[in-house]
Amino acid sequence: MSYIEELQQLLTPKQVSTNETTLEQHGRDEGYHPLSLPDAVVFPASTEDVQKVVAFANERRIPLIPFGLGTSLEGHVIPYQGGISLDLSLMNKVLDVRPQDFLVKVQPGLTRTQLNKELKKHGLFFSVDPGADATLGGMAATNASGTTSVKYGIMRDQVKDLEVVLPDGKVIHTGGMAAKSSSGLHLNGLIVGSEGTLGVITELTLQVYGIPEAIMAGRATFPTVQAAVDAVTMIRTSGISIARMELVDARSIQQVNKINELHYAERPTLFLEFHGNEAGLKQDVAFAQEIVNDFGCEELQFELDTKAQAQLWEVRHNLAYAFIHGSPGRKMMVTDVSVPLTELAGAIQDTRAAIEKEGLDGAVLGHVGDGNYHALFMIDMKDEEEVARAKRLNEHIVHYALARGGTCTGEHGVGVGKAIYQRQEHGAAFEVMKAIKTALDPNGIMNPGKIFID
Repeated sequence: MSYIEELQQLLTPKQVSTNETTLEQHGRDEGYHPLSLPDAVVFPASTEDVQKVVAFANERRIPLIPFGLGTSLEGHVIPYQGGISLDLSLMNKVLDVRPQDFLVKVQPGLTRTQLNKELKKHGLFFSVDPGADATLGGMAATNASGTTSVKYGIMRDQVKDLEVVLPDGKVIHTGGMAAKSSSGLHLNGLIVGSEGTLGVITELTLQVYGIPEAIMAGRATFPTVQAAVDAVTMIRTSGISIARMELVDARSIQQVNKINELHYAERPTLFLEFHGNEAGLKQDVAFAQEIVNDFGCEELQFELDTKAQAQLWEVRHNLAYAFIHGSPGRKMMVTDVSVPLTELAGAIQDTRAAIEKEGLDGAVLGHVGDGNYHALFMIDMKDEEEVARAKRLNEHIVHYALARGGTCTGEHGVGVGKAIYQRQEHGAAFEVMKAIKTALDPNGIMNPGKIFID
C-alpha cells in the first residue's frame, strides 16, 4: 500500500488529492520560481486532522509543506522535495470575536478580507494589508506587513497567541490573551515568520482595532524621489496620525496611466492615508499639506469619498498587475528589501539606476514610512541572458541593502529566493536559528529547503 493510500485511510479519500490540476496549483506561487509538484495535496478540516498528518509524515520522513492560497513570492510553498502539500483552506472559520478585548480568534485558512467582513459588524478591523487577499495563517508564517504597517505595525505585532502543531504531532500555544506578558521566551515571535519550517499554525489569536471615525486619502507628486522621502521623514517626525505612506516611482505611474486610462503626472508620487477623528484629521491634513509643499510638492489631491479612496488604493495595490497585463509572455520578478529611513532615497535611486543599467523594464515602489521598498521587473523566462541580468539585479539590490544596515527582505519572506543571503545577513545568529530548527524538527520534514540552507 502506498503512503497516499494510507493517508486516505487516515482521513477520508476526499481529503487527499492526486488530481493533476490540484497538484499543479500547489506546485507554484505567484513568483518566478519554477514549478515542482507535491506527491499529494491533503485538506485537513481540524487541528486533529493536522496532528494525524504531521505525525504520519514525521514517522515516515515525508516532506510536509503548509499551504494557504499560494500568494507568496519567494517559493515558500513550492515542494521542491515532493511530499505532502497541506492545504488549510477548509479551516477558515472565525472562532471567537472579543470586541472589548480587541481580540479575535481564527483558523489559518481564513483570508484577511473574510475576517474584516465579519469584524465590521463589531466596528472593528484587522490592520495588516499586504495587498494580496492572503490567508491569515500564511500572513503569520511570512510575517506579512504592507501598506498600514507605518501606523499599526506588522503581522508579528498583531499576534497574541498561536496554536501550533509541532513536527512530532504535539500541540502547543505560544502566547495568551493578555495585552502584555514578561513570562518565558517569546514563542509568538519565533513561529511568526518561520514559513512553515517549525510547525503548522492551526489557530491564531489576533489584535484588532476600532474602525476610525474619519479617513482621508491623498496623492502628492514631487520633482524627485529625494524630495518625496524627505517629506515622509518630516511627516513622521511631526507626529501626524498617518496610516499609510506609499511611494511609487515615475515609471510605475506611467504604467498605471496606460493600463487604467488615467492621467496622473508621471512623477515620483506619494499615496497617503490619514486615520482619526474629524476634528483631529483636519488639523493633521492641513499640517501635512504644509510639509509636502515645503518639499516642492507639485500636485496634491485629497479624497474624502470612500469610493474615490478605494479607487486610489486600487491603483496602488494593482500596480504589479498593471505590469503583468502590459507585458504578455513575460514573468514578473519582484524583490523587496528594507533599509534605515536615512538610506531610503539613495537605495531607491540606486535601484532605478541598476534597472536601467541592466536594460530591464521595471518599477520601484514601497512602504516608505518604514523603509521597505520593492523592485519589480518583467522578464522573458525563456531568455537565459535576460534571466541572468534579472538575477544579477536582484543580487545587487540585496547587497546594497545589507551593506547599509538593512535586510534582504522586509515582508516577502525568505523561502528559496532569499535563502542564500541568510548567513551573510545574520552571521553567527544563523547557526542559532538552525539549531532551533533541528531541535524542533530533527527529521527535517517541515518545508525542507526553505530558509535553512548553506
